[in-house]
Order: sequence, then C-alpha cells, then structure tokens
Amino acid sequence: MSAGHPQDTQIRALYARYLAGWNQRSGVTVSSVFADDGELIDLDGTLRSGRLSIAADMRRMFTEHATPTFVGVVRSVRRLTDRVVVLHAVAGMVPAGADAVDPSRHTVHALTAVEEEGRWKIALLQSTPARYGGRADALTALTAELEAARQEAAR
Repeated sequence: MSAGHPQDTQIRALYARYLAGWNQRSGVTVSSVFADDGELIDLDGTLRSGRLSIAADMRRMFTEHATPTFVGVVRSVRRLTDRVVVLHAVAGMVPAGADAVDPSRHTVHALTAVEEEGRWKIALLQSTPARYGGRADALTALTAELEAARQEAAR
C-alpha cells in the first residue's frame, strides 16, 4: 500500500490508538481498538482473547504495575484482502521514571486488522522481543531510531 492509500492511514491510526491507550494506562482504550474476538499476545507469550478479557487484564496490569510507555514506528502496511490488512511495526519502551527507551525492551509488533461494519479493528496483535540474533549493530540502530521517534513525538 502506498502511504496515501486510505486504508494505510486508517490502519496506522488504529495502531496509534492502541499505543495511546497503553500510554494512558487505560484498559478500556486499549481494548476499544480490538474486535470482539480479537487477541493480544504479549512479549512473554501470554494470550489474551476477546475484547472484554483484554480490557479486564489491561486494567489489572495498569493498576498493579508501573508499566513503561511505548513509542512505535510503523514499518509497513500491507493489504491481504479488501477487509484484512497486516501492519508491521517496531516499538520501544521507556520505563517508568526513565527518560529514554530501554534497548532490552524493544519489540516487533505484527498486527492483523479486519474491517467490521466500516470500522477497522485489531484481530490479532503479537509482540515479539527484538533481539536480532545478538547483532549489536542492529539493536543499536533500532535504539537510535526509536529514541529519535520518541523525541519527535515529545515536541
């Protein structure tokens, strides 16, 4: 998809709303971008199934833990069918009380979105640790890119 394609813009906005909900520490906002039967696979492999379950689990996590904030960079948006799109992004996390992304917490996001009644929703969002096979140069480059994106967003 080209950057000017309407679905590209809508899918990028869907991902941005997910990150914003996380950064606001709002289980309701995080879950609102998921389909009713949507799934979320966390960095540790935990599977959360269903929008209501995602909302409850996120609310509990935000209450019990000082979660980091996310900064994300979309790598691509690819249409599979008229109503199914895949977004690939990388994300960094800034731990509570820190002022920079933590390289040990970088992640790759794979998001499958579906169109339901004219609105795009997340069917599946999977987080995978970005370790790059121990290639320090790749991790350093990703850290610099995510830190630049964080600083740009803060302006």
